[in-house]
Amino acid sequence: MPSRRSALTLLAGAGAALALGTPTAHARPAHPRPFGRHGSPSRRLNALTLYVDPHGRGDFTDVRSALDAATGTGRTLVIAPGTYRGKLSVPADRTGLTLIGASGDPRDTVLVHGDAAGTPKPDGSGTLGTSGSASVTVQAADFTACDVTFANDWLRSDNPEYTGTQAVAIKVQGDRSAFLGCRFLGHQDTLYADSLALTAFARQYYRDCYVEGDVDFVFGRATAVFDRCHFRTLTRTDLASAPYGFVLAPSTAGANPHGYLVLRSRVTSTAPDGYYKLARPWVPSSDLTAHPMLTVRDSHLGAGIDAAAPYGTMSAGFPWQDQRFAEYRNTGPGARVTVPGNRPQLSAAEARAHTPAGHLGDWRPSA
Repeated sequence: MPSRRSALTLLAGAGAALALGTPTAHARPAHPRPFGRHGSPSRRLNALTLYVDPHGRGDFTDVRSALDAATGTGRTLVIAPGTYRGKLSVPADRTGLTLIGASGDPRDTVLVHGDAAGTPKPDGSGTLGTSGSASVTVQAADFTACDVTFANDWLRSDNPEYTGTQAVAIKVQGDRSAFLGCRFLGHQDTLYADSLALTAFARQYYRDCYVEGDVDFVFGRATAVFDRCHFRTLTRTDLASAPYGFVLAPSTAGANPHGYLVLRSRVTSTAPDGYYKLARPWVPSSDLTAHPMLTVRDSHLGAGIDAAAPYGTMSAGFPWQDQRFAEYRNTGPGARVTVPGNRPQLSAAEARAHTPAGHLGDWRPSA
């Protein structure tokens, strides 16, 4: 299996460069219409739209500069194909920001960096921690991303001395955040679907997205709906036996009636059969009252999931059996109910409350 960096090089085309330390990598050879159907600096969609192209045909050659310029509300960044290296942040005052991968194929537009939780801070005051490892951090409300890849290409094999191996591709905290046709690449803690505070029940919607990783690679306390998504568990060469990891690790606040909902999705694997658990609850030390919630319904679970014992416990004092975990009408070898006590199932009446509308309330993400 190719390494994270070589895989990203293949994703972004033979001309892509992923050298560490460069804020923006060179993209594939210039396309005559880098922004596709989304206009150009001479034919803007509107005055709030900015264009990014590493070959200089946009308003900016790197995403970070475009984000710095995209002040106010309702901005759109149209990003030409390329691999853009560097940490990015969307602060809370950039409400209504939209990122569009111009080609319509998320493999063409890659936002990537390579920090881990154990990476030393530049000032020598410690390590970055899980949140600090994020390649992209989004705090603004009403954020939308279409056809973009978010990646963290830090590798355990390159840093065997690290104990903090969490490496977040994106941390999302804003309410009403939508990701349509996006990809999220990493290993441990790939997608951090979270909120700004314990009392902030941020709603997030992921449709037709691809997420890959190994340990807890979708985690956090957001109210998050994953609709028609593909979760891919990766093989590990550093472990000799199962389990290799967990797909989901929700940390839903106890007061929040809605946690993670996975529906019409699929879980596949590059690892041996049965080497992955579907989920485990995360009760962080910052919120010991958390009551993690996960519903997986109408989804196909491949053979990589341990059907007999699909759930695990992260902390001894907070067993998965005490959490809000349930399934409904799942299919596939990883969904076989061989030990009924290990697979709580919703009734048809209960399942009617576990829908995108039920989770998202008065917010209807645009199609």
